[in-house]
Amino acid sequence: MHRAVSRFFQSDAAPGIVLIAVAGLAILLANTPLESAVDAFLATKLTLSFGDVGLSKALLLWINDGLMAVFFLLVGLEIKREVLEGALSEPSQVAMPVAAAVGGMAVPAAFYAALNWGDATALRGWAIPAATDIAFSIGVLAILGRRVPLALKLFLVTLAIVDDLGAIVVIAAFYTADLSLLALTLAGICVAAMVALNLAGVRRAGPYLLIGVALWVCVLKSGVHATLAGVVTAFCLPLRGGSEAPDDRAFIRLEHALQPWVAFFIMPVFAFANAGVSFAGLTVAQLSEPVTLGIATGLFVGKQIGVFGAAALFIGLRLAAMPTGGTWLRLYGVSACAGIGFTMSLFIGTLAWEDPAFAAPLRLGVLAGSVLSALLGYAVLRWAPEAKSA
Repeated sequence: MHRAVSRFFQSDAAPGIVLIAVAGLAILLANTPLESAVDAFLATKLTLSFGDVGLSKALLLWINDGLMAVFFLLVGLEIKREVLEGALSEPSQVAMPVAAAVGGMAVPAAFYAALNWGDATALRGWAIPAATDIAFSIGVLAILGRRVPLALKLFLVTLAIVDDLGAIVVIAAFYTADLSLLALTLAGICVAAMVALNLAGVRRAGPYLLIGVALWVCVLKSGVHATLAGVVTAFCLPLRGGSEAPDDRAFIRLEHALQPWVAFFIMPVFAFANAGVSFAGLTVAQLSEPVTLGIATGLFVGKQIGVFGAAALFIGLRLAAMPTGGTWLRLYGVSACAGIGFTMSLFIGTLAWEDPAFAAPLRLGVLAGSVLSALLGYAVLRWAPEAKSA
C-alpha cells in the first residue's frame, strides 16, 4: 500500500488528479448546507504583527496573495532555469512553442473581448481565458502515457512555461491598483539588495528568501500584485557559480523542495478556496451570460485555434518541423489540452474583479471551458492513430 501511494505521488499525473479531486470537493461543498461554513472559514481574519506593524487579511486573501506568491516563486525558478539551461535556451527549439503560446493567449482574449465589448467592467476579464494550467494539462498527457510522444509533451510544457511568463507580464501591466511610491521605493531597495548578493557571489538561498519576504510585504502595500514578488525573487537567485554539482546548487535544491509543496498543498488549497460554485438556481440564461460564455469559449475554442493555428503556420512555412512522433491530429489534441485554464484562469479572475457578482460567472466559465478542453484533448489523443513510419 505504501509503495502504491509513493508511486502515485511520484507520477506526472498526480498533481492534476489531486487538483481535480479538491476542485470537485469544493464544488460539492458549495452545493450543500456546508457552503456558508466554508465561506465563513475563508473569511476568517488572520493577523501577523511585529510590534506596531502588522498585516490583517481574510484567509482567502492570505491564500491568493501569500501562498500564490510561493507558487510564482517556483514558476520564476523554472522559467529562469529553462531560459538559461533548458528548453528555452535554444531559439531553434523554442520558436514554435513560443508562437503557439502567443497565439494561445491572443485568440482567447479576442474571443472574450468580442463577447463583452460593450461592458467596460466585464472587459477587465479579457486575460482569464488566455491562461493554461500546466499541472492539469500535463496531468492529462501523463494519464495517456506513451500514447503521447515525448516531443509533444515537451511542446506543451514549453508552451505552458511561456504562457506563465506571459501571465506574469499581464498581471504586472494590467492588474495593479493605485501605486504607492514609498512602497515601490522600498521594494526597489529589496531587489537591489538581492542583486548585490548575487554579484557578491552569495550562493545560499536563505538570505534571498528573507529579503524576498520583505519584498513581498512592500509589493503588497505598493498596489502591484504581491505574487510578483515571488517571480522577482526567483529571477534574483543565482543559478550558476560555486563549486557545487549541477543538481546540488541552492537554486536547484530550492526548486526541488518547493515542487511537492506547490503541487500537493498550495495549488490544491487555492483550488479549494476559489473553485466552489453553487449550482442552486442555475439557468441556461446564466450559462449564456457574456462573461461566462466569453471565458468558456475563449478556453475551449480560442485556445485550440490560437495554439494549433500558430503551430500549423510554422510547420507549413517550414519554420519548424512536426514534433517527433507527432501527427496533425495529435498536435490538435495537445492544442485542445492547452485550453485547460483552471488555476491560473481563476487567479487572474480574482484580480480582475472585486465585485462578488462576478464570482459565479468566472467559476462557471473556467470550469466549463477547462473541462470541455480536457475531455476533447483526452479523447483525441486517446484514439489518434500513431504516426506512420517514414
